[in-house]
This record gives sequence, C-alpha cells and structure tokens, in this order.
Amino acid sequence: MSGPGAGHLLEVRDLRTEFATDDGVVHAVNGVSFHVDDGETLAIVGESGSGKSVTMLSVMRLVPQPPGRIVSGEVRFEGRDLLTLREDEMRALRGSRLAMIFQEPLSSLNPVFSIGSQLGEAITAHQRLPRPAVRDRSRELLSMVNIPGADRVLAAYPHQLSGGMCQRVMLAMAIAGNPSILIADEPTTALDITTQLQLLELVRRLQAQLRMAVIWITHDLGVVAGLADRVQVMYAGRIVETSDVEALYADPVHPYTLGLLRCIPRLDEARPERLTSIPGSPPDLIRPMAGCAFAPRCGLRLERCTVDEPVLEDVGEGHLRACWAQLLDVRVTQAVRGVA
Repeated sequence: MSGPGAGHLLEVRDLRTEFATDDGVVHAVNGVSFHVDDGETLAIVGESGSGKSVTMLSVMRLVPQPPGRIVSGEVRFEGRDLLTLREDEMRALRGSRLAMIFQEPLSSLNPVFSIGSQLGEAITAHQRLPRPAVRDRSRELLSMVNIPGADRVLAAYPHQLSGGMCQRVMLAMAIAGNPSILIADEPTTALDITTQLQLLELVRRLQAQLRMAVIWITHDLGVVAGLADRVQVMYAGRIVETSDVEALYADPVHPYTLGLLRCIPRLDEARPERLTSIPGSPPDLIRPMAGCAFAPRCGLRLERCTVDEPVLEDVGEGHLRACWAQLLDVRVTQAVRGVA
C-alpha cells in the first residue's frame, strides 16, 4: 500500500465503525486502511458480516446514527477528509463525485413514484436544468445503460420492471452526476446468471467511457477474476490480504483466501475437485477474541495466533497479508490448500 501523500483518488486510513446493540457493541469495521486510484477497479471480498458493506457505507457517511458510529479514522477523497465535512458538503459530493448502487434495487427505488420522476430528481439534485433538458438527459442515461423504449420506461413504476431493469435504472441514477468513484455493493446477487454477466459488462463499459474508478463489493471471488485490478479480502472487520488480482489467484498467501478460492467451481479441469467449505462460523464481533479472528477456523494456526493479532505485512510487490504462518514456504502453501 502506498503511503500518505501518494496522490490517491480515495485513501482510507485506520477506519473504525461500531454499532450499539442490546447485547453490546459490534465492532463492524476494525482498523481498515486502503486506497483507490483514478480509473481503477478494487474488489472487496469476504463472507457476509465481514465488514465490506459497512466500510463503504462509512466512506459515504451513510451509516445510520444511532445505532452506528464512525469511531475514528480518515477518509480522504481528492485530498479532503470526508469525515470532517458538514452534512451539506457531504450531500453535495454524494451522487456527483461519489455514487453507490445496492444489492436490492426495488428497496432503493420508491414504489409510488415513476422511474422518470426518480431519475429526474437524481439529475436535478446536482444540475440546474429546465424540464425538457431533464427529460432529454433521462433518455440519454437510459440509453447509456442499454434500456430500450425510454419513454415507456420513464412512465413506468418500479414494480412494472424486472429486477435487472431496475438495477440498470439505479445505475443510470448513479452515473447521472458523472462520479469519480462508483461503489457497487453486490448489485448482481439477486439477478440470474445471464443478467449478471450483462450488468458486469455494462459497468466495465461505463467505467471506461466515464473514466471512473469502481469499488466492487462481493462475497464471490469467481466474479472478481475478470473484473478487478486489485482485490482486498476482509474477515471480521479487518483486511487480511490484498494484492493485484493475478497474484491473488496465482499465489494466495492467507488461509482464508485459500478457503474462499476452494469454494469456486472449476470447469477447466478433467476431474474437478470437490468443493470444500470453510469449517466453522465467523466470530462474534461483540466479543472479539484475542489474536487472529480466523484462528478457530484455520488448519495452520499456531499458538501465537490465539494471542497476538497479526498485522498487514508486505510479502513482495505490494502483496499484503495478515498471518503468522509462513505461507511463502511452498510446502506450507500446499498444505493449506489441502485443509483450508
């Protein structure tokens, strides 16, 4: 990871976010640091509850308060710390410079307003345009996300469109302000495989066309291979591994990453290996344990793993991992592949 002052588009430093519950405080994001550069695609991967979405909601300052609270850290976007901005300043950035689409488009769209009304509101939130220009811009945006019959769609309501069509509408609303960064929070999860592939290709095309960076949140490493430039793997609110995408697939150096990779079906093998799930369950983030959070599920845990929390270390060419095991030893890596 590049140090401070490297001129990144977005740089997050030691971000910590908590949620108050009746049972105690959930440490959802626990000291996360990363960066995103102009035009880059960063994938954030991990199981449900690993902190991926809360990290991005914290960046956008959309964590509900209460019960949520950003405890500490910095989120520098184009040199400004977003956590210190007034709410009106932050609101001006959302949808213009920073945009986000979510997993369930029908939950994001208002069921009582037409698509045209909601898309027009997204346009006028950051641009002062007369009504005819708003209509023209709405048609243009629908065309950009490959939605035919713009006038019919603008007159429709969300329940009259398919899930894939609603997600494209959300994408059109997100790019209405020509953002520098688009955050996609598992937007393909509720879609069939054909629609997923179409949406992935659409985002890639729009990224090149608009020259924007993309942060892709997913639990599926299989989606990441042809999509991302870099990948960071999260577990229990922390980053445990990060590298460029080719190095992560060729030489993963954390047991959790290896476990995720073994969950991906392989169709290019004469005799595909049987898929192996990661044993155990994610930890209780209300009562964090000492040492490495993955230790109870890890086939290579050492005595130190239950005492000392590992920190991210560079193991070569920007490939970072937080693990006490000597995973660079080929024999150890092969052993982990067999047990993770």
